[in-house]
Amino acid sequence: MSNRPSSLIRLASAVFLVAVLLIWEFSARSGLISATFFPPPTKIWASFITLWQNGKLASALRATLLRFLLGVLIGSLAGALLGLMMGWWKRLNDFFAPWIAAIYPIPKIAIFPLLMIIFGIGEGSKLVAIILGSFFPMLITTLAGVQQINRIYYEVAQNYGVQGKKVFTHVLFPGSLPSILAGLRLAVNTGFVITISVEVISAQSGLGVLLWFGWQTFRVSELYAVLAVISLLGIALNYMLELISPRLVPWMGE
Repeated sequence: MSNRPSSLIRLASAVFLVAVLLIWEFSARSGLISATFFPPPTKIWASFITLWQNGKLASALRATLLRFLLGVLIGSLAGALLGLMMGWWKRLNDFFAPWIAAIYPIPKIAIFPLLMIIFGIGEGSKLVAIILGSFFPMLITTLAGVQQINRIYYEVAQNYGVQGKKVFTHVLFPGSLPSILAGLRLAVNTGFVITISVEVISAQSGLGVLLWFGWQTFRVSELYAVLAVISLLGIALNYMLELISPRLVPWMGE
């Protein structure tokens, strides 16, 4: 019974989407809206099929996912590790806090030209941009998770003889895991946005390249098709995180 409201909401959302697509199709074909700028969904679907059959979409998707997964993996691991250490050692936190406060607000895409100067116009600068984009959200949420652990857990662990590294593995990490997972979601979404952005600016392959090519050649239906793939990929990534979180931290839903 508890899943029924959620199922009804999802059904209503699906029905709303279908209704929007039907209205869009009718409006574009009847001339109520410009079919040049808003091509009917059937034409967008045809463009998607063409891009998939000629291999352009599969190649671009593979390049984007490889860039994204590698960058987010490195950035998230580094951010989580530094966040845990900063939360554990106050002096380390005092040292890095001003640097984080100075660098974090800078849009990572804004410093991409500087990254290209330092790391070159190849994959290095793109990877560093994605790493930075995912590093800071993970770092800040992990640090916040460590700092909000109740001191009583440390006292209980000490009473049971838990000391040294065991405090890190038995109290610090489990206690901050919900925040780490929240940071992972932020890191994934931010990293994905940065991935598409750097591909639009400077890349030889990827979904961002297809997106930019569709604009340059005024193939609007292809542009919409690539945007739809990017949106579906974002939904899939978030859905996977929703499935993983309860398994890693079952007490979050209590």
